Amino acid sequence: MWTRRGFCYPSVKGAPPAKRRRISPNSGSDLFETLPDDLVISILTKLSSSASSSHLFNAFLTCKRFNNLGVDPEVLANASAKSLQVRAKSWSKSAQDFLDRCANAGNVEACYLLGMIHFYCLHNYASGADLLARAALSNHPTALYSLAVIHFNGSGRPYCHRDPSTGAALCAKSAALGNIDALREVGYCLQDGLGLPFCPSAAHRLLIKANAIELITKKKRSMPQHNYKHRKGYCCRLNMDMSSNVHRANRFMVEWWGLAGTKAENEDGLNMCSHALCGRRETRRHEFRRCAVCAVVAYCSRACQAMHWKMEHRTRCQPAQDPADIGAGPEGA
Repeated sequence: MWTRRGFCYPSVKGAPPAKRRRISPNSGSDLFETLPDDLVISILTKLSSSASSSHLFNAFLTCKRFNNLGVDPEVLANASAKSLQVRAKSWSKSAQDFLDRCANAGNVEACYLLGMIHFYCLHNYASGADLLARAALSNHPTALYSLAVIHFNGSGRPYCHRDPSTGAALCAKSAALGNIDALREVGYCLQDGLGLPFCPSAAHRLLIKANAIELITKKKRSMPQHNYKHRKGYCCRLNMDMSSNVHRANRFMVEWWGLAGTKAENEDGLNMCSHALCGRRETRRHEFRRCAVCAVVAYCSRACQAMHWKMEHRTRCQPAQDPADIGAGPEGA
């Protein structure tokens, strides 16, 4: 039977229409407490997988039951990257404990984010590498690429030694899962013969493919397909929208080291990656490779070097005055 508003109520032929059950507000019964825990956990799981961190914590503060069931492993394991977002200026023990619980519940994104914070910000190399490895075992593309960068540079010794072959293998797997930086890094490995056989033709094809994918992706993000009036000048927006593909862990590290005097530790001789959106910092002196021309900037990877070259370094790079500075460090670019 169709009502005026268009809703259809099922009815049996010859039977009187079903009456809606009305509950008196003065009945004194709390219907929320009668809901089973599985249903409440399912609702919180749906919220954690789609809402932001502020919405999730507001739900935890709503009532005691939400607060108790909100830390259920099923809820924490399905928490989205948006709900795990944390700022460096608001980093605290409670934020670390929440990420620890999510990581222990099997949340891959929490493992990667907490692993990068432990490794590069807190200098806990063993626990950071372990968390990154757990995320990489779950085929997290960015975690695979970050582990490859650690192996290329031998970061956090003695927990990790320089191993180009392992780094190239991790990059290849990350590239197969869709990571553009890893695809570009594999191309440079083939071009330099670093961890992979020397093959300039294959390297050229991979680098062209990485640039094409990056250009198409940023074009889609910067120009709405339904609005053709913005087609003119979209190339300018491509150069400005370089931060759209930056992971939250990189944003956290950039903010962490930017808080000079409060969070950052002033360690002499340790360079930041010159790519402003990277946020990685050397774990020992002369760990990152320098520019082979100016010997001023340092990079954690060839992918960061290529991105920084496109953004600004190509207009500022000048030959070094002292030839001895060129290629300084064990891994000159």
